Amino acid sequence: MATKANVALLDFAGLGLAAVMGIIVALVNPAFLAIMLIFLVLSVLVTRYGFEKKRDLGLYEHERSWENVLANGLIPTICAVANPWIGWGAYVGSIAAITADKFASELGVLGGEPISLLNFKKTKAGRNGAITVFGTLMSLDGALLIGLAAMFLIPGLDLRKVVAIGLIGFGGSMVDSIVGVLEEKGIGTKATTNAVCALFGAICGLAFL
Repeated sequence: MATKANVALLDFAGLGLAAVMGIIVALVNPAFLAIMLIFLVLSVLVTRYGFEKKRDLGLYEHERSWENVLANGLIPTICAVANPWIGWGAYVGSIAAITADKFASELGVLGGEPISLLNFKKTKAGRNGAITVFGTLMSLDGALLIGLAAMFLIPGLDLRKVVAIGLIGFGGSMVDSIVGVLEEKGIGTKATTNAVCALFGAICGLAFL
């Protein structure tokens, strides 16, 4: 009988930091908090999906620390606080990017041949700087889900904006993979790679949304 996956949880420090960020975002704009919560729910779902295969590959992460929360949440939180001056685009763009990256990393290991962006050769699943066709497509889906959520929560968004949000998130995920090549060479960490992904989404969201 297959063992059921446990819900991916934050450790104590990670939970505390996430709560602080959530309170800050909620005080700025409750709709922003709703979008952040949607990201968190989607993250748990894609992390749990395919648990047995991820466990066998040694890629299942049950508990995440404050470093992971900071890497993914700092840029969106800053964008939320700056919302009165820069608008909603940077915040939504950053959330779309980290969602796309989460979909790519958690679902990409479940199907297809991973290709390293370092030398464009086949590599093992879960390696930094590697992508699969399936994971790439899933990253776009994840970002589009954030776009659809934003359309219902932020006044004035239409389907063109949803598509734009999807493309921005997709771009952020690809940047994450490219920066992952440097991480594979010992330059930076997973936290810095995730932060760059969120920053790319924020900058594109600010420029194009």
